[in-house]
Amino acid sequence: MNSSQTVAQGASQFKIAVVGGGLGGLTLASVLQHAYKIKCAVFEFDDHINSRNQGGSLDLHVESGQLALEKAGLTDQFRKHARYQGQDLVLADMTGKILMKHVGSEGPTGGELDRPEIDRTVLRQMLIDSLDEDTIQWGKKVIKIEEGSKDNGKHPHTLTFQDGQTGTFDLVVGADGAWSKIRKLMSEATPVYSGVTMIEGRMSNVDIDHPEVSKLVGDGTFWGLQNNKGLLCQRNGDGSIRVYIALRIEENSLSYLDYSNPEIPRKYLMDLFSDWDDSLKALIEESSTFIQRGIYMLPTDYTWKSHPGVTLIGDAAHLMTPFAGEGANMAMLDGAKLATAISEIAYNGKDLATTLDNFERDMHNIVTPLATESFENMNTLISENGPQATLKFFAMMGNDNAAP
Repeated sequence: MNSSQTVAQGASQFKIAVVGGGLGGLTLASVLQHAYKIKCAVFEFDDHINSRNQGGSLDLHVESGQLALEKAGLTDQFRKHARYQGQDLVLADMTGKILMKHVGSEGPTGGELDRPEIDRTVLRQMLIDSLDEDTIQWGKKVIKIEEGSKDNGKHPHTLTFQDGQTGTFDLVVGADGAWSKIRKLMSEATPVYSGVTMIEGRMSNVDIDHPEVSKLVGDGTFWGLQNNKGLLCQRNGDGSIRVYIALRIEENSLSYLDYSNPEIPRKYLMDLFSDWDDSLKALIEESSTFIQRGIYMLPTDYTWKSHPGVTLIGDAAHLMTPFAGEGANMAMLDGAKLATAISEIAYNGKDLATTLDNFERDMHNIVTPLATESFENMNTLISENGPQATLKFFAMMGNDNAAP
């Protein structure tokens, strides 16, 4: 690799399709372009960047999400938006009694607990802005993937899109989320319900319009837990607070509620939390909208038989519960590591099938314990004695910020 021009020419014949423009797929594309001068095409189902809400705030871990951004050359950009005060955490029981307060660092430490918050929308935009203009093709829904004839060690696959167009690629990367179409080529596994449903509420301009809630939640995260229920709150960088009302209930048992009328789920939830302290019920009472989100997961030890010419990253590969903050971080790390593996194929002539198999084995080894941890964390928080179990967990972790 004598120059970037030589690099680009050397990889130009290797055609890569990334199905899905979430954080994993975008990180893969960004690292490919920035670190290895390799082009790919990202096919995104959404019609445009603002088609739907991208969710709340993420904590990016130094050994995964931040490492991936470093490989994409985006560390300085990240630091401009990172909210280190977002690492603060407050734990309370249903009476409103504060059981623990953890205060995060005021800036980067480089250590294991260097996990500042960044809004998902901001992070996604940062990755999109780092890509060549023609990288993402919007409104491209994949409806079929077909394997072509093997030739000289290549394993081409053809994608068919909803608009009738097709494309053939040397490598197809399924970065298409929980209900991945590409995963169906690899195995028959589908996500299963975890046992917990969240109903997401939101308050905007909280410092002015919801001052008591703003004070309760603070600069980071607030957890109110008890009796297999939780009020899990996070402050976002846009001055809003998201409230995730977690309930251990049967799958789809609240789907009958009309969420288009916020007063209907609000009444149900206020009745459900009627014995909780008023300061906590305000998190429900003052939310302006409600969205039901069942929590689904793949088996924590999920693997598949490697399929040359196709691989999976992110939620398509290892959908997990959100109770360890690892889902987005692992998706981004997957993207960065796959980019490195692709560079070995494109420049050094490494065997495609063997390289993908090695990448997948490494990914499974990293993710399996984290997916297990996340599921166990969910069962700790959303339990009959959630506050006490969570306090015990933090004590075992060496947290010394418990409230008196």
